[in-house]
Amino acid sequence: MARVASGLRFPSRPRPDKARTKDAEQPERRPLPLPLRLLATLCAFVFMVAFAVVLARLTLNPSPASEALTHTNLRPGDSLRAYLDQPALRDAVKQVGGNILLGVPFGVLVPVVAPRTRGLLKVLLLTAVVMLLVEFAQGALVTGRAFDVDDVILNTSGALLGYLLLGRRMSRAVHARKGRKARA
Repeated sequence: MARVASGLRFPSRPRPDKARTKDAEQPERRPLPLPLRLLATLCAFVFMVAFAVVLARLTLNPSPASEALTHTNLRPGDSLRAYLDQPALRDAVKQVGGNILLGVPFGVLVPVVAPRTRGLLKVLLLTAVVMLLVEFAQGALVTGRAFDVDDVILNTSGALLGYLLLGRRMSRAVHARKGRKARA
């Protein structure tokens, strides 16, 4: 196309498209071959089922001995302060670290098992919903357990860590990202 300026025609120069420039700089990411992708997805699914069993055992077992000590926490940060105010640092690390570690498998496995949940916000939202359901079940159904919003926050933080450290890379390796033309 030509530009018109004060009656004169000047040939237009093609402007570099940002998307094209970006694609030219980065090599195209190719997913693993299909048999390896299927194997990786199957392994991730098996680990997710095993994780669900461990999660249920850790969080939904009754604890009648601690029934008098349990209390519902709906205010973010209250339980964290209580953990950190404990005289034994090991107990605080066990509580906080354990809740963070409990969320890490979600951040790693969910984007591999369910490709539609890829993306930071989707993984965090799904983790928060699942952990809220677990906490509601604890508070309503399990003796000696209570709902604690800080546990949900810590579990979701763990999912964030897992996704950023490993989950994003694994999901990109296993699942092909659709190109811009294919999505449109």
